[in-house]
This record gives sequence, structure tokens and C-alpha cells, in this order.
Amino acid sequence: MSNAFPAGDETRSSKVPEIVLGFWIVKILATTLGEIGGDAVTMSMNLGYLVGTMIFAVVFVLFVRVQIGLPRFNPWLYWGTIVASTTVGTTLADFADRSLGIGYTGGTTLLLSLLLGSLFAWHRTTGDISVTSVRDRRSEWFYWITITFSQTLGTALGDWVADTHGMGYTGGMLVFGGLLAVVLVLYVATRANRTTLFWVAFVLTRPLGAVVGDFLDKPLAKGGLDLSRYTGSLVLLAAIVLLVALLPQRPARVAH
Repeated sequence: MSNAFPAGDETRSSKVPEIVLGFWIVKILATTLGEIGGDAVTMSMNLGYLVGTMIFAVVFVLFVRVQIGLPRFNPWLYWGTIVASTTVGTTLADFADRSLGIGYTGGTTLLLSLLLGSLFAWHRTTGDISVTSVRDRRSEWFYWITITFSQTLGTALGDWVADTHGMGYTGGMLVFGGLLAVVLVLYVATRANRTTLFWVAFVLTRPLGAVVGDFLDKPLAKGGLDLSRYTGSLVLLAAIVLLVALLPQRPARVAH
């Protein structure tokens, strides 16, 4: 699949995908994979949250460096980087919430502050935080830093709703699915700022994926289905690969 635009196309391409329905489907699968895959390393392999975070952080940084070094959008590398960000987000949030002892409420508050701070710094520096602006190294670094905070926040937020507030995994799915439905209604029926709606939806898909992942692999006694984390990770990875191969993967574009 070619990512270049024909001569005379009066657009400039971004380094991230066009935001269409397929994007959100793959994003939710990727966040679910990040939850199950992260737990497979930290819990099933008994490596712990700190070691798991270190492993996935190295993988994520390598993906980001290659991603930023490429001259144009590459769908396989982009989604590989997203998956890496979801796994490191899972283990980092669990490390902060559980190993550091700040709890889900403290972790959610801290990560929300970091996310808002990243968006504020990005906007003050470049003047634009939309996906169509991700066309240079500076914007890309801000983009991936913001992505990392949003993925980590999503894990903490999912645990905060499911565990701290006792809503369970099914309740968490209903809460975050409902909030995403509200965002969709605002997008379709109002003239609410599209960039704001994008980032709200991007953040909300992460806790949705987190509670879905927990629902799939947690023990029956805790409200889960007790499925194998290894099998679940492989099935989700195969689904993502299939969708990236079959669905149109075009970069976001902005008119001159």
C-alpha cells in the first residue's frame, strides 16, 4: 500500500492515521492487548511491575525513535508503537498505583495532571494539538509523550472505576462505552471542537480496553472469564494485524 500522494495533491500528510471508524476499532483492540500483554509479563511471568515497565519502556522508546525517523506515515510502525505504548502504560500505571502505594485515585489524579500539562505545553509550543499537525519531529515528540500519558491514565482510570468504586469490569465497560457514545453524539450533533473530542475519545478508549482486558483474563471469583493471557494476547495481536492489512490506512491530511 503506497502512502505517497500524487503530484498536485493540495494536501500535506501527517505522520499519524486519518481518524475514521477503523482507527477506533484498532485502537480499542490495541488497548485491550496492552492490558492483557502487560499483565502476562508482570503477573503470569512473575517479573513484577518495575521490570515489566523497564522492558516495555525500552521497546516503546525504540519504536518511537524509528517512527520519528521515518519521512512519512507507516501504518505497521504506527500501530506497533501504539501497542508498545499501551503495554508500557499498563505496567507503569500498575507500578504507580500498587508498588508505589499511591492508589488508583492518586494515580489517576497524577496522570491526568501530566496529560493536561503535556497538551498545554504542546499547544503553547506549536499552537496546534490536532493530529493533522503531526508533521515534524517536535510535534511528533509531543504527540507520543501525550499518547504515553493518556495510555497510562487510561489504565489507572479503568482500575479506579472497576475496583475503587466497585463497579466491576462489566460496570466499567458500560461506563466508558456510555461516555464514548456521548462523545459520538457531540461529534455528530454539535459543533464541539473536534480536536478536544478526539483527545477525550482517545483517553476513554484506553480504560475501556483496560476493563475489557481485565474482564477476559481475571479469575472467575473476581468477575473475569479467567482466559489465558498468552492466548488472549495472540488472538488480539492477530486481529490487529488482520485489520491493519485490510482496512484503509491513510495518513491524516491538511489542506495548504
